[in-house]
Amino acid sequence: MEPTGRCAAPGGKGAPGGFGGGQFLKPYDSFIRTHLRFYGYFRDDKTGREETAVSPGKPSRLHPTASTMGNTSAGWQQGPGHEPNPPKVVEQTPQQGRPAPSTHPWRSPGEPQAPFSFPPPRWPVECEVIQERIEHIEWVPPKPEPFCPPMDPEQTLHTPGEEQGTIIYHSSPALQGSCFIRARVGGAPGPLSSPAVPLEGPHDTTLLFESRFESGNLQKAIKVGPYEYVLMLRPDLYTAKHTQWFYFRVQNTRQEPLYRFTIVNMAKPKSLFGQGLQPLLYSQQDAQSHGIGWRRVGTDVRYYRGGAGEPPAFRLSWTVRFPHDGDTCFFAACYPYTYSDLQRYLHALAADPVRSRYCAVRALCHSLAGNTVYLLTITSPGSTAGKRAVVVSARAHPGESGGSWAMRGFLDFLLSTHADAQLLRRLFIFQVVPMLNPDGVVVGNSRCSLAGRDPNRAYRMALPGSFPGVWHLRAMVQRVLAEREVVLYCDFHGHSRKNNIFMYGCDAGGDGTGTRLQQRVFPLMLSKNAPDKFSFSSCKFQVQKSKEGTGRVSMWRLGVSHSYTLEVAFSGSTLGGRSSHFSVEDLKSLGRLLCDTLLDFCDPAPTKLQQCLGEVDALLRRQMGREPGSGGSWSDVSPSELESSTSGSDSSVSDGIPDDFHSPSRPMEPRRRKRLRRRRARNGLHRTNRSRTSIPVSLEPLQSIQAPRGQSCRDTCPQCCPTPQGREGQGSWSREWPPCHCRRGAWS
Repeated sequence: MEPTGRCAAPGGKGAPGGFGGGQFLKPYDSFIRTHLRFYGYFRDDKTGREETAVSPGKPSRLHPTASTMGNTSAGWQQGPGHEPNPPKVVEQTPQQGRPAPSTHPWRSPGEPQAPFSFPPPRWPVECEVIQERIEHIEWVPPKPEPFCPPMDPEQTLHTPGEEQGTIIYHSSPALQGSCFIRARVGGAPGPLSSPAVPLEGPHDTTLLFESRFESGNLQKAIKVGPYEYVLMLRPDLYTAKHTQWFYFRVQNTRQEPLYRFTIVNMAKPKSLFGQGLQPLLYSQQDAQSHGIGWRRVGTDVRYYRGGAGEPPAFRLSWTVRFPHDGDTCFFAACYPYTYSDLQRYLHALAADPVRSRYCAVRALCHSLAGNTVYLLTITSPGSTAGKRAVVVSARAHPGESGGSWAMRGFLDFLLSTHADAQLLRRLFIFQVVPMLNPDGVVVGNSRCSLAGRDPNRAYRMALPGSFPGVWHLRAMVQRVLAEREVVLYCDFHGHSRKNNIFMYGCDAGGDGTGTRLQQRVFPLMLSKNAPDKFSFSSCKFQVQKSKEGTGRVSMWRLGVSHSYTLEVAFSGSTLGGRSSHFSVEDLKSLGRLLCDTLLDFCDPAPTKLQQCLGEVDALLRRQMGREPGSGGSWSDVSPSELESSTSGSDSSVSDGIPDDFHSPSRPMEPRRRKRLRRRRARNGLHRTNRSRTSIPVSLEPLQSIQAPRGQSCRDTCPQCCPTPQGREGQGSWSREWPPCHCRRGAWS
C-alpha cells in the first residue's frame, strides 16, 4: 500500500483521499481531509452533491482510513470517533452529510449488560512510555494545609541558564509543528532510550528525573548547582505553548540538603503560585510505611517573569527538603487523576452488582488515538417516562485534574444508598462523561487534544473527525433534548488564577427579568450549601464572543436553559475563615454538594426559589446603585453592566479552525467587519436568533407542584420520595420534610 503523503499523480487525481490539484499532501492533511470527506464536509465539484459514506460505528471497506492509514491491524487506530458496537449515539443523515441524533432506544440501567472491556491507554507513536505502573494512594491530611506566605513578585531570583549547567534529563517526543499520525498501546515501538544521565557512583547526589508515564510532561532538567535544578515543561503535543500543568518523578534523593527547583517556561502571566499555592509532593516511602499520600510542600515559592523574550516566559521556583534518603518522589501542580485511574474506577463500578443495576457504562465514542470516551447513564431501573435529564462532563482540559476529583465525588454520592441519591435517581436521568479528552490526559497536556487545539473551543466547529468527544457529546445532548427536558448541564474545570470554587453561566441580555435572575439561582444555592468553598461573587454570566465555542454556551444555544462551567481552583478556599488548600476530600465533597443543590433547585415548593430570586435582585440593585424595591426591569440592562469585571476566565482565546481543515479547492474568504449596532438592535437580533435555533425549555423545575383539593400529594407525585425520612440540616439550611414527605423544606 502506498504511503499517505505521496504526491498527486499526473492528471489531477490527487492523493488517496480524492483531492486533486497536483499538490503534495502531508500525512496529516490527507488524514484530516479524507475524514472530513467521509463525514460529508466536501462536495463533488462535478456532481455538486455531498459525498457521504456509511454511519460511523459501522465497519465498512469504504471507510477512508482503510486506504489512507496504511496499517489497519487491531493494534492501530481505526479512525477517530470509530464505534465498534452498533450505533447508539448517532446515525447517518444523507441530507446533511454528517451524523445526526439517533432515535434508537437505549438500554435502561437494571437490564443485563455485556462485560465491558477496559483496554490499556493508547499513545501517539512518538511517545516513549516506561513499563512501570504508577499508582498513588488516597490520603486526607489530618488538618487543613494553609497557604504559604506569598513572596514579593518584584523580588526575582537569578537562575543560571542552560549554558551554565549540565543537562541531566531530556525527553522530547514530538517536534513543534509536527502533527498526530497514529497511535498504539505502549507508545513508541522498540527499546526505550535513556534520557537521564547515569550516576557516576553511590556518592553521586544528582537527582534522576522521569516523566514518561501517564500525565507526565517534564521535557528537560538541567543541574545548575549541587542541589539546584532548572526544569522545562513539554508544551502540549503538536503545539508550541500551553505549559501550566506539571507532573514528574525524582529519585536518588537526600534528606538533609535544601533543594531548589525552577520551572522556566510557564505560560500564564499570573498564577495562584504567586498567592500562596504550594506544589504537591508524594513520597513512596511515606506511602508504604505511614499511609501518607500527596501533601503540600515548598518554601520560598515564587512566580515571576523570567525575561523580556517574545512570547514572555514566566518562572515558578520553590525550595524543598525530601523526607528520606534514596526515596522515589513525585511533584505535581494538582492531585493527578489519570485515564487509568478512571478505568480502574469504572471497572470496579461495572463489577459491583448493586451499583451496576442503576448505572450503565458505555462508549460515547473513541478519541483520535483510539482511547474510549466513556458515557455513564445513571437512573433508577424501570420506566424513564416523565424523567428529566441532567448532563455532566469533565476534563476537557487535561491539566485541570481537580475537575476529575469533583466528578469522582459526584459519582460516589449519586451511586450511593443515601436517601437523596435514591431520590435523584428516581427523578432524573444522568448522562455523565467523566473524561472528554482522554488523549490529552494520557500524554500530559495542559489544555489541548491531539488535534493541537483546545477542545472547549471546538463545539461550534462540528468536526467529529478532529474533536470526536466534543462532537458526540453535543449530538447526544441534541438527542436527549428531542426526547425530554435537560434541566441542567455542568462542565467541570479547574482554575489556576482565582481561589475558591465558582461558576460561569450564560446571560446574553435581552431576556426577561425572571429568566436573567433565574440564571443566577443555581450558583447562589450552591454558595449557600458550600459557604466555605463556593464564591458567588466570583461567578460570571456574560457570554463573550471568545467563549461561543465552549460547552456551556453551546448547550445553552441548543436549549439547555441552565448551562454552567464549574471552576475549581488549583489552590483552595479563602472563605468561611479558612485560608488553606483543597484536599482530595474537599474536591470530592463538591460533587455531593452539587447533588444537594440540584434537589434544592428542583424543589416543588417555591419558597427557596423566591428567597434566592429576591436575594439576586437585591444584590444586582446594590451593584447598579439602585434603591431596594425601586422596581424596574433588568431586560434592558446589558450583562457587562451587571458585572464589575468580565475577566477571570482561565481559558485561552481560540486559535480558530486549523488551515488543515479547509478544502484546498475553495479559497478562504476574508472576514468582513460587522457593522456596529445599537444595544437595542443587538438584543432584538439575539432574541430572534434564539427563537430560531433553540429548543424551548420549560421552567418546570422552578414551578410549584400543587396537589388538587381532596387529594394527597402522593396521588400526584408518587415518585418524589424514596423514604419518609427527612434530610439532615446543614449549617443555616434546615431541611424539614412536610408531613406528606414529598417536598423538601425551605431554608431557614
